[in-house]
Amino acid sequence: MTPHDPSTPAREGTRRRRGGRGRGTRPATGRQQSDQQPRTTAPEPAPTPVVPAGAPAMSSAHPTTPAKLPTDTTFADLGVPAPLVEVLAAGGITAPFPIQVATLPDTLAGRDVLGRGRTGSGKTLAFSLPLAARLAASDSRRQPKRPRALVLVPTRELANQVLAVVDPLARALGMRATTVFGGVGQNPQVQALAAGIDVLIACPGRLEDLIGQGHCDLSAVEITVLDEADHMADLGFLPGVKRLMDRTPRTGQRLLFSATLDNGVDVLVKRYLSNPTTHSVDPAVAPVSTMTHHVFRVEVADKPTVVRELASGLGRSVLFTRTKHQAKKLAKQLTAAGVPAVDLHGNLSQNARERNLEAFSNGTTRVLVATDIAARGIHVDDVALVVHVDPPAEHKAYLHRSGRTARAGAGGTVVTVSTPDQAGEVRTLARQAGITPTVSAVRPGAAEITALTGPTAPYVEPAPAPEPQPQGQGGGRRRRSGSASAAASSRGTTASERGQGRASGPARTRAELAARAGTHSAASFSGRSRRGGR
Repeated sequence: MTPHDPSTPAREGTRRRRGGRGRGTRPATGRQQSDQQPRTTAPEPAPTPVVPAGAPAMSSAHPTTPAKLPTDTTFADLGVPAPLVEVLAAGGITAPFPIQVATLPDTLAGRDVLGRGRTGSGKTLAFSLPLAARLAASDSRRQPKRPRALVLVPTRELANQVLAVVDPLARALGMRATTVFGGVGQNPQVQALAAGIDVLIACPGRLEDLIGQGHCDLSAVEITVLDEADHMADLGFLPGVKRLMDRTPRTGQRLLFSATLDNGVDVLVKRYLSNPTTHSVDPAVAPVSTMTHHVFRVEVADKPTVVRELASGLGRSVLFTRTKHQAKKLAKQLTAAGVPAVDLHGNLSQNARERNLEAFSNGTTRVLVATDIAARGIHVDDVALVVHVDPPAEHKAYLHRSGRTARAGAGGTVVTVSTPDQAGEVRTLARQAGITPTVSAVRPGAAEITALTGPTAPYVEPAPAPEPQPQGQGGGRRRRSGSASAAASSRGTTASERGQGRASGPARTRAELAARAGTHSAASFSGRSRRGGR
């Protein structure tokens, strides 16, 4: 993988293929000649651009290269409406990130944009601001079941993260936003759609289900955003994404933001984006400069202790495993060792995921043990350490996992724990990810571990296991049977004493049958039945 010059975006979508394919002029033809695309839109969309006089503009001679902006550029300088600037300032956000500086002039002007930036670079805000501004400037109104903006994301965790950014902006302009994803009941989502929403943030699978049931209609969508499109391709979601995009109006604005632009994402670009302006603020392989990388070579027998010591620091740590079972097991082992930890993986219900993530976010627990489900879209501030307990399968996963730390310009440390049989795999990962880690052979208690984790956090007594519920003698069925027999016996004796003979209606139990026959008492018959007598 070789980094690409941002000024040559025509190669973005294809040169990342292995074997050198994609070189040459074919991508330029696919992206620049919009008249060959099935989508027939005018170069400029209908809504009036929300760019005030004096705002920076893109150079017409180089549609894929942003104009040079001063480093002290503000959101107001970029054309962001004042109400949205106030919302950002209230949240402590006053200076835009490079991906926002590069894309906002074009997105606010209504152009289709293809943006690439590394994990944690501010892509979510880069598309949320033009989305809110466009809807605010539109003459359309909110309608039941017909959202005006659509954001497609690969996971429910990312959907919630996007909602956390979009919702304050939408509320400031009198708009509503909601999420739609699987793993939870659909009734609240159906009710929200029926009440009318402006911004829909959705995972493709559940959204297609709701459309099929008649609960949602995408014909009124004015702006569509594809976030982490490469991850959707990795998960096999592209056919569903295409079906959903086909339901949106061809005249709408479309934005695609992702950390990488490969694995079929170029097909989406050619098919759905009209003469897009491309911005890439990072090379194809984009390790973060404020992140330090280490490889700890350990013996298999020492690995559990080394991992526990890495998780024992005072700062927040995210530990990644390859399987859900390993994540759950490791979280339990750490908690039992006095290091409170929660797990995050696909086997958890949505409520459990949100509960564990909230515990990690608010500081109730300092350690999150996760599978790759958390490698995208989970933004928790001040994560000091990321530990690859199991090395990831490929270098992109390494970069996305590592991106949980050193976000938004902050520093962070990444440690890969490598056993002797994994040494070659880890070397290949580092080379493909474009990093040069510090390699150390460590044992439990090594100074290299303490240098990264700092002082050990106080031991936390694990919560006692819940006591088993006391069990009564005998099963519930036998007690119910006995009470029924006693009642039947009482009814039979009463009938006999009154001289009324056999009671009316069929006998419902053996005891009642015996009482009616008069050959045995109810108690005698029941006792013989339990002993196997006839």
